[in-house]
Amino acid sequence: MQQLNSAPAPASELTSHELSRIVDFLRKLRAPFDTGVPGATKDVFWNIVLELVDAHLRRRPIDKSGLVTLAGVPYSTGNRMIIKMIADDLIRQVPRGGGLKTHFLEPTDTLLHSFMDYATHVKGHLAKTFGLRKGTEANEYYFGGSYFAAQIISPVRGDDIAGKVPGDIRFLLNDDNYFSSMRNMWSDFRNDLGRKSSFELQRLQELYVSAQAHFAKPSPEYDVISINMPWLGEFAEKGHLAPLDELLQDAAINPLDFHPSVWGTGNWKGTQYGIPLYCTIEILAARRDLFDERGLTYPRTFDETIAAARALHRPAGEFYGIAWNGQRGMPIANSFMFFLAACQKTIIDMPMHNQESWTFDRFEKLKLQIETDDAVEVIDYMKQLVEVSPPDIEFMDWEKRIQCFMSGRAGLAYCWTMRAARFEHELSSQVARRVAYLPPPSRRMRKIAAPIGGFLMTIPANVPPARQRQIMNAIAWMVSPEAMKAHVKNGFPVAPRFSVCADPEALASSPIVSMVDQLARRNEIVTWARPPIPEFSLIEAILGTEIHDAVFHGKPPAQALRDAENRIHAGLLDRQS
Repeated sequence: MQQLNSAPAPASELTSHELSRIVDFLRKLRAPFDTGVPGATKDVFWNIVLELVDAHLRRRPIDKSGLVTLAGVPYSTGNRMIIKMIADDLIRQVPRGGGLKTHFLEPTDTLLHSFMDYATHVKGHLAKTFGLRKGTEANEYYFGGSYFAAQIISPVRGDDIAGKVPGDIRFLLNDDNYFSSMRNMWSDFRNDLGRKSSFELQRLQELYVSAQAHFAKPSPEYDVISINMPWLGEFAEKGHLAPLDELLQDAAINPLDFHPSVWGTGNWKGTQYGIPLYCTIEILAARRDLFDERGLTYPRTFDETIAAARALHRPAGEFYGIAWNGQRGMPIANSFMFFLAACQKTIIDMPMHNQESWTFDRFEKLKLQIETDDAVEVIDYMKQLVEVSPPDIEFMDWEKRIQCFMSGRAGLAYCWTMRAARFEHELSSQVARRVAYLPPPSRRMRKIAAPIGGFLMTIPANVPPARQRQIMNAIAWMVSPEAMKAHVKNGFPVAPRFSVCADPEALASSPIVSMVDQLARRNEIVTWARPPIPEFSLIEAILGTEIHDAVFHGKPPAQALRDAENRIHAGLLDRQS
């Protein structure tokens, strides 16, 4: 099939997610008028434009017959309109390819740009009408987010969950400062029903092993297990996770209050298996005071990052240019994948856009993208980083890089926003109010790609259905705007909900909140840097050794990448045998 043309995006503040929601809003707004008002008839032009734009946004090829069907008009009527729109240069015909004489249809640039202008007007008018934003500030309002910008979210209360959840609920969670805070807040509000012993917190590597073991047991030891976002495909495919769609119908969780890409991190093959509890973005932290003092420009590319780090690097005084994850295993594997994302590439051949639901063909049919020129360039960048890093960089993980920067021993640091919050809030921090929070540098001024991470709250499939409903009430409370705002105000700028990002008190609590919110609105946050394919953990483990050998132990980069691909394929064969 011939590749559909990709029309250049109009210069607009609308994201594709927003535009899709506006199309759905307009469709639902018009339908009751057509069916309920005497004398009303369907507007064939209106319906065709909406369905054509929607299909284009969803990258769903559509032919004439399919478009007329979706428009809900007689074929002869729809056919005449489509022929006229083709003649008027509003619809473009794209050959199917493969020797077929039929065509797919897509909007021309003229139609797409004019519709975007109209949709922007609709968004701005609604924002102004409902008091969400002034008309001139409508780009600050995300269409579809269920919030009012001037509304301050009420404090979280314990009686919100009183009597709604079982007293013996058990959690297996990641061991980090966010989950520790959540455990403490839950225990405080639950009093005698909620105890800290109800929570088991484990470091990321141990959490994966424990989750595997507990999911496989015939009876559940835990009611809620947090999983790293890239693990979704593996655990969903194995049938370890309870589907949540039916439970969500009665739960106090509004998916529209989550950024679509974030909500989509919990959706596998059209089924929701996980609820995003927090999201964290990989960014670059810079010592603003040192950059100002030396007249340095904040880096936006790989080369500029190396140059800035060299200018700050003073190893004789135990001060280093940059801190990042160089430790063997998960840390350096994730660094490699994030730097690859900065090249607008990922480890498999897949569309470079965020998914609202993840689905992949059988893995052996997917093409690995590890042994590539981009990957060689990434390793070269990592080797240059080593030259301006602390001497223990090959042992540095998430916690050590934060400690290095927070103690005032590095001028730059790649870091998760969740951990970066400690720069401002921990009493031991030597860099409070001296940090600039920057998007991750790209390669050669390419589009910004800020990788997203975080955890999904899941219910094991072996939990009895009746208990699952009670557990969903607990999850709903934990991911509620009130609970998330409480965490944000306490120094955890990681809320994935629009209502929290719009809350004035939450915005004032940290400069990271608004920075991340703007990245999301500009579609610069990416979920594809670590695609949640079922074999992700296998790939991660192999990259964690091969990339480390190439960066620190002299293994030729091309050989390391070739060996990585060969080992991955061999590992797949072992699993299948």
